[in-house]
Amino acid sequence: MIIKAVFRYSLFILVTAGLAYGGYRVMNQAASKAPAETSGKGHGGHGEREEHAGGVTMSDTKIQAAGIELAKASAGVLRDSLVLNGIVQPNQESLVQVTPRFPGIVRDVRKRIGDRVEKGDVLAIIESNQSLTAYELKASLGGTVIDRQTTLGEFVSEQKPAFVIADLSTVWVDFSVYRRDLTRVNIGDQVLIDPADGGQPVETKISYLSPVGSSDTQSALARAVVSNSERRFRPGLFITGRLTLSVRKVNIAVKSSALQTVENRTVVFVRNGEKFEARDVEVGDRDQELVEITFGVVEDEMYAAKNSFVVKAEMAKGEATHDH
Repeated sequence: MIIKAVFRYSLFILVTAGLAYGGYRVMNQAASKAPAETSGKGHGGHGEREEHAGGVTMSDTKIQAAGIELAKASAGVLRDSLVLNGIVQPNQESLVQVTPRFPGIVRDVRKRIGDRVEKGDVLAIIESNQSLTAYELKASLGGTVIDRQTTLGEFVSEQKPAFVIADLSTVWVDFSVYRRDLTRVNIGDQVLIDPADGGQPVETKISYLSPVGSSDTQSALARAVVSNSERRFRPGLFITGRLTLSVRKVNIAVKSSALQTVENRTVVFVRNGEKFEARDVEVGDRDQELVEITFGVVEDEMYAAKNSFVVKAEMAKGEATHDH
């Protein structure tokens, strides 16, 4: 009995000593890790990375140099549209062919193709074959000389126009409408025409729809008369128009180019001060230019509308630098 009691007491002493030593080791390791974690937070720890991942700072100068366009989120109009290809033509209702009154020899040519003329300006001097006297060939319309079919010393007659003058303050844009789309196009329909010169599209309406079609192209002609006071449209050039089939107003819309994907999330880069924030958004309907925003951006908030990928690249670059 005495031997068993001594054995139990010795076992109790060993277990107690082991537990005490283990507790000392655990406390010592915890104490040694605490300064390191504190130091990590003070020199760019996890909290700072999360803050950096939410946005990137860019000055106005840097934004301008990167070609980033800023715009305000606002109400917009989404258009269901039909793309039409066309060609610019002179307005035939503002075009004249200037023909000599009498046959004769051209003794002087005063105007060339591209010259602008006023009504009554002298275009050429012609010596009549009948009277051998010179007479003036004058412009009967103010506009631009778009064709000249005469040269110095050439014989001319009333059988062929010597000059063609067009008033290019308005032009025709003739669109080809394929058979499958003919029932969707009507006189009075709105069309946005892009002159492809970097400026804003021009809004006008279809004013004429041909009652006959072309057997070669299996299409019919739809025409719009376009104001051309700024000379953005040049006859002979191909052009693209977007015919509006229906419209729908939305409360908040941003440009399609503003949308980016970050970590499988659709975001818009909203500007707050000098910082861009990657704002998660929910999108609704869209057209070629605008996207409806149903959640994530409110009216009048400034966002990166063009070249928003530059902001995304800057954010990714900043995160990569920080991780190193």
